[in-house]
Amino acid sequence: MLRFESDYGEGAHPRILELLASSNLEQTPGYGEDHYCEEARSLIRKACDAPEADVHFLVGGTQANFVVIEASLKPWQGVLCADNGHINVHETGAVEATGHKVLPLPARDGKIAAEQIRSACAAHYADDSFEHMVQPGMVYLSSPTEFGTLYTKAELQAIRQACSECGLFLFVDGARMGYGLMSEANDMTLADYAQLCDAFTIGGTKVGALFGEAVILTSPALKKDFRYLMKQRGAMLAKGRLLGVQFLALFQDDLYFRIADKADRLAMRLRRAFLERGWSLLYPSFTNQQFPVMPDEVLKRLSADYTFSFWQKIDDTHTAVRFCTSWATTEGAVNRLVADLEK
Repeated sequence: MLRFESDYGEGAHPRILELLASSNLEQTPGYGEDHYCEEARSLIRKACDAPEADVHFLVGGTQANFVVIEASLKPWQGVLCADNGHINVHETGAVEATGHKVLPLPARDGKIAAEQIRSACAAHYADDSFEHMVQPGMVYLSSPTEFGTLYTKAELQAIRQACSECGLFLFVDGARMGYGLMSEANDMTLADYAQLCDAFTIGGTKVGALFGEAVILTSPALKKDFRYLMKQRGAMLAKGRLLGVQFLALFQDDLYFRIADKADRLAMRLRRAFLERGWSLLYPSFTNQQFPVMPDEVLKRLSADYTFSFWQKIDDTHTAVRFCTSWATTEGAVNRLVADLEK
């Protein structure tokens, strides 16, 4: 059985395991204050061209999202996001559990636009009862989105401008950041994210690490006392060096970017194979997630040898599914799937 349903089914890149093993008996300070974390922070700041940025290592994506959002918002504020956004549909109300409402906006191909943000803020303050309503305080985006689509630099610049006009923080969830950066359709760099966002994450869990997300804070308003909240919310790992070691390995010799590039190239092979069969794609994704609309009888036959994710029913005989490559997907696995598709 070959698994294509997610990009976090494997363990970790061998380079990470080697560094974890070689440093295993070394004694270091705890809570992310070891030299591995410091070296990893330096490499990430360099990659982001953001020497003044604060870099924190947290265990998982949901944890990173709700800690950043809680650190950013006043008690009466909420966060605007796409209606399909991860914090709205796949985090079991984690943000709401901190006391902050998620304020969804209708998305197109997983994305929201600057004018929607302006309209949402204008509608809030135009209501005579606005002081009785949750005030927008932040915009949350995923890049890539849950549908594998990407914000262009122009779109993100426009959203940044809208956030500045409306007094909102801008936070980008980069759980799959590597696959977005290496996409053939991408025109953004880490330096662009650092310049345009108040906070963003670089995901490790889905891009080669055993676990872990790097939180990058560029806004001075978010930096102060962030570690206090990390500790209070169970996000400060005592053996913090386990996170630093992983991100150090990922950001040495451009490993993070090279393994993400491989996953994207293999996903594009699948994309071409789907289109050559005459099957449409539900979303215009040029990242590691592909969403073909396929005949149900073909899916039934494929399911004997492959796993993939159900996405939505299209009609009585067709279903949209997700095939996902990862940093560990092999050429051989994709060759086998493509050969079976051709049959």
